[in-house]
Amino acid sequence: MSNLSSSGPPMAASPLTRAVLEIDEYASGLGWDQPARLFALVDTARLRTQEPGIAAQLGLDTDEAAAPLTPIEQDEIPAGSPLDEFLATVAWPRAVMGCALTVERLMLPASAEAAVPDGLSEKALAKWVAAHPDRQEVRMTVAVLRDGTRESALRLRAKDSPTEVLTGSDLVPSLAEALSATFED
Repeated sequence: MSNLSSSGPPMAASPLTRAVLEIDEYASGLGWDQPARLFALVDTARLRTQEPGIAAQLGLDTDEAAAPLTPIEQDEIPAGSPLDEFLATVAWPRAVMGCALTVERLMLPASAEAAVPDGLSEKALAKWVAAHPDRQEVRMTVAVLRDGTRESALRLRAKDSPTEVLTGSDLVPSLAEALSATFED
């Protein structure tokens, strides 16, 4: 059985996984070397009822097969703002069921950890990683719900295909924690 739908992102077992894959597909359509993007996740049925104008703009007013969660992209994250500091300023209204973030980073295999020089500043470490021959560019899409449910999707630039997207709930735990903190009172 194929995991590909005839129109749109791969079919998914849970609404949150489906939302993450929808955001990954959207980000993929924008290409690489993009800024981080933040999304609110809202209940689609509730959006149709309470905000019919917005639902119509998103094409959800006539789509009976719409996903249970609708991602809504938020304003741009300020350039130059450290992601953790920016996320610490985010708070969501009750109508938002969850949130998601897509961000690109460089990553190294675990085998490269032992070769990291000691005492590097954050800037020097980033430069060292960028020059490493085994580095991989990755786009991470991480989502959390208010109840603590998490999901992630990872796409390597070297394998930029919808069938090569890795999903799982614990792929980027520190980013999931930072997103969960945006729901704390």
